[in-house]
Amino acid sequence: MSAATTSSQGTKKQGSSNSATRLKLARQWHLYLGTLFAPSIIFFAFTGSLQLFSLHESHPGDSYQAPAWIQKLASIHKDQILEKKHKPAPAAAQQEAPPMTDAPSKPAKPEAARPKDESGTNKFTLALKWFFLAMAVGLISSTLLGIYMAFKFNRSRTLVWGMLLLGTAIPLALIAMMT
Repeated sequence: MSAATTSSQGTKKQGSSNSATRLKLARQWHLYLGTLFAPSIIFFAFTGSLQLFSLHESHPGDSYQAPAWIQKLASIHKDQILEKKHKPAPAAAQQEAPPMTDAPSKPAKPEAARPKDESGTNKFTLALKWFFLAMAVGLISSTLLGIYMAFKFNRSRTLVWGMLLLGTAIPLALIAMMT
């Protein structure tokens, strides 16, 4: 065997070794980041799916009244606060009124051009909401599957539990500090 052939094989083995090392490192970081952020991913997918059909909103005169727990979760999802506190407008803002113009605002798309069902909801909007609901269910499912895989294929269950607990504790602690 010539020196060039031996050198070439050594480089290939070293290249394979570097590639395997990088892949192992990438898998480890994926495990750490995935298990750290899994609780938040599940939270945002779930609360976002509740908001798709406006389950977080109560309207005067409606028979549906949003449960308080859904309203609180939606407030965290949308505004990163537990409850909206309405601050009074500054005095300067109360005195200045927006300028009045005679020009009409841009006309909206004609009602006849929008495909709507009997309830007045745009059919495409409703289809998009159902697609996003399916996406939220898929995201929650794949996140739970990732957590299962982290426990199944990682040697250190303590590490997985630690990252999951840390990923739950950090946002809860920050929310508790806000109140």
